[in-house]
Amino acid sequence: MSAQTINILAVDDDLVTLELLSVVLEEYTTGQVWAFPKSTAALKALENQGNSIDLVVSDLMMPEKDGLDVLAAFRAVHPDGLFLMLTANATRESVIKARQKGANAFIAKPFVTDDLIKKLDELVASRN
Repeated sequence: MSAQTINILAVDDDLVTLELLSVVLEEYTTGQVWAFPKSTAALKALENQGNSIDLVVSDLMMPEKDGLDVLAAFRAVHPDGLFLMLTANATRESVIKARQKGANAFIAKPFVTDDLIKKLDELVASRN
């Protein structure tokens, strides 16, 4: 894995998962990483800085606003940005709905760090 220069926003209400994501993402990119435990805070960041964010990594199931809300907000400000959905409870319907709204990829929780990095590499390569 070579360091990427992309700005990444991560949101997950599970603090352990968010901490792991933050560590991996900060090693993955030389760009900025924003990490939020609340989807409402992530939505506000997307409003303010959405066009400077290249990739969003979001949990699907969260209180208040879910990953589909985060996806819709990101698509509104950055239609071509990359979006990786995390989910512990992937149903066929949720995957189809997220794909229709523009999710680029999915990864199941709990994830293995190497699998996350591989998925990130695939997403970034698809953008180039």
